[in-house]
Amino acid sequence: MQEEKKTKVKKGWLAVQVGLEDEDGGFQRFSIPISYLYHPSLQRLLDKSREIYGYNTTGPLILPCSVEDFLHLRWRIEKETGNHGGRGHHHHSRNHLPAAALSFHSCGHLI
Repeated sequence: MQEEKKTKVKKGWLAVQVGLEDEDGGFQRFSIPISYLYHPSLQRLLDKSREIYGYNTTGPLILPCSVEDFLHLRWRIEKETGNHGGRGHHHHSRNHLPAAALSFHSCGHLI
């Protein structure tokens, strides 16, 4: 029963596993809105995933990116789309970092 709850994902969301094989702690599972799949940075990460793992995977989608870098990418997507759980949509130019200012180790080249 506990395992069954783990596999359920809210409607409109997608389960992903994030991590690198040489990373301590292995893979971590996240749920992301399906709309994130249309973001260019995530599309490049999906292309890389397809190159590494192919199309025939079962279970959550595996993203070849460190957990730290994925969390930063998710934060960027939330900032750009305004989908950060807040009630309002506010624009503050100082909060928008140029892509060149980011320092990614595993998936930064995909940004």
